[in-house]
Amino acid sequence: MPEPSEAAAGAAEPSLEEQIAAYQREFQDLDPQVEQVVSALQRLNRRMNVAYGRQTATLGISNAEWEVLKALVLSGAPYQMGPGELAKRLGLTPAAMTHRIDRMASEGLVTRERDETNRVRVIVELTHEGREKWLEAMRMATVFEEDLLQDLSGAERQLLGQVLSRLLRRVEDAQPDAGGRLSDLD
Repeated sequence: MPEPSEAAAGAAEPSLEEQIAAYQREFQDLDPQVEQVVSALQRLNRRMNVAYGRQTATLGISNAEWEVLKALVLSGAPYQMGPGELAKRLGLTPAAMTHRIDRMASEGLVTRERDETNRVRVIVELTHEGREKWLEAMRMATVFEEDLLQDLSGAERQLLGQVLSRLLRRVEDAQPDAGGRLSDLD
C-alpha cells in the first residue's frame, strides 16, 4: 500500500460532492448550495484557463501575452497604450510590464516607441502580427466556448450570463481594487 503522501500525489481531484462532504464534515456551518456554486465556478475557471493556455501555446504566445494583446485591442484603434496604463489594467508592477513588453516586442507582437509629442512618454502599439495572433486566439476560443455551452438553450445561456454578471458586479462593488493579480505570475 502506498504511503499517504504518494497516494495524494497521484490522486485525482475529488468530485464536487466529495469536496463538499469533506468541507461539511470539517466545518458544519457550510451551506452546501453556496459551496457547490463557488467550487464549480473555481474549477470551471481553472480548467478554462488551462484550455485557453493550450490554445495560445499552439500560437506561440502565452496567456500573459494574450492579456496584453487583449488590452490593446480593447483600447480601440490605433491599439496603443502606455506601459503604465497596461500595467495598471493587468494588475502588474511596472517592472513586470516592462519585461513582458520587451519579450513581446522581440517577438514582433508589439512595438514600443517614444511619443513624439512627449518624449518622456512611451507608447506600446499592437503590430499586424500581434493583431493576427489575437484574432486566431479568438477564433479558437469561440469554438471552445460554443462547445462548452452547447447543452444550454439560448434562454439558459442568457439567464446564466445575467446571473454571473450579477455575481461579478457584487464582487467588483465589494472589492473594486481586485481586478488585477495579487502577485506577478510571469
